[in-house]
Amino acid sequence: MVSPVRGALAARFALGYSPAVITPIVAIDGPAGAGKSTVARQLARRLGFTMIDTGAIYRSVALAARRGGVAWDDDAGLGKLLDGGLGLVFREERVILRDHDVTEAIRTPEISRGASVVSARPVVRERLLGLQRELGLSAARGAVLEGRDIGTIVFPEAQVKFFLTASDEARAQRRYAELSEKGIAVNLTDVLADQRSRDKDDSERTIAPLRAAPDAIRVDTTGIDLDTVVERCFQEASARLQQLRQA
Repeated sequence: MVSPVRGALAARFALGYSPAVITPIVAIDGPAGAGKSTVARQLARRLGFTMIDTGAIYRSVALAARRGGVAWDDDAGLGKLLDGGLGLVFREERVILRDHDVTEAIRTPEISRGASVVSARPVVRERLLGLQRELGLSAARGAVLEGRDIGTIVFPEAQVKFFLTASDEARAQRRYAELSEKGIAVNLTDVLADQRSRDKDDSERTIAPLRAAPDAIRVDTTGIDLDTVVERCFQEASARLQQLRQA
């Protein structure tokens, strides 16, 4: 069962409530293939912050549902699955789901599609909103969270917000290279089509659609080495956090 406190917080967040953010939070949003995960991971290291991959949380829900025989659009089944506890642990850069390493399993095209479906289900977002906030606020020095609604829904008062994007072709090429390196046989044309379908789902869903926060720093990563993107984000984040410390 969801605790009364967690339920109350989820309801207040759904209405736009957000308590003052004390722990330094860096939010990185954007569509698939824009480089969010790579940038977030490297930026967290340079800042000395904890990196929280919220996309991995939704992917893990999709995988747990598939393994448990629960349809991705079955709200009752998903609610029961999450009420029993997801059993998710981040161990350095590995994702552990119910004592099994699923780091690679959650990155397949099928589970990517599943993550897009479950993330649009109100029951899933309600259950996971509190978890994401807890993970961020409990970070010792600060946290970098990447996803699609971090700066708009999860941490609308984050001190630093980025919105990464890139052309459809550039994002599909990155995804294709990533899957190929893992030995997953895919066709670039299929990857592009799947990506565009997911973009449409993510941007048009009623609950927490993909969009940039008004105060987010927009970064187009098309044709730019991600190390260069990390450096730019590091300089921007460092400057903003330093200003806040001096305020």
